[in-house]
Amino acid sequence: MFRRKGKNLEVFLVHPGGPFWATKDAGAWMIPKGEYTDDEEPLAAAQREFREETGFEPGREFIELGMVKQAGGKLVTVWAFEGDCDPAKLVSNLCLMEWPPHSKRMVEVPEADRGAWYTLPAAQNRILKSQSPFLEVLTKKIQI
Repeated sequence: MFRRKGKNLEVFLVHPGGPFWATKDAGAWMIPKGEYTDDEEPLAAAQREFREETGFEPGREFIELGMVKQAGGKLVTVWAFEGDCDPAKLVSNLCLMEWPPHSKRMVEVPEADRGAWYTLPAAQNRILKSQSPFLEVLTKKIQI
């Protein structure tokens, strides 16, 4: 999600939940995203994942920003839409994860523990490195 504030463009990013990410900030924030099955259209999955991770309704007009391969090997395809939300009202779904690693102990954590609006320069410092190309593509596609 992006919005225009005067002459600035801001993007909405989420911080992943769970103990692994609890103390990480710069380079930890991300675009709400998730996996989908072969029988689900990627855009429909992106809309569903946005709802699940934020509790907010996605927009209706989407701009395709392309695909990148993240450091862990996951392929991520992203769309953008113009919108607005109050980050304090973020409500994320929960997921199970093993913590501590290799302990066989499962804990339930929110997929996203918070969200925030960032200007593009600030977002470049916060977002996962593998997702930063999406910010550049967004800038070119909406011609700010």
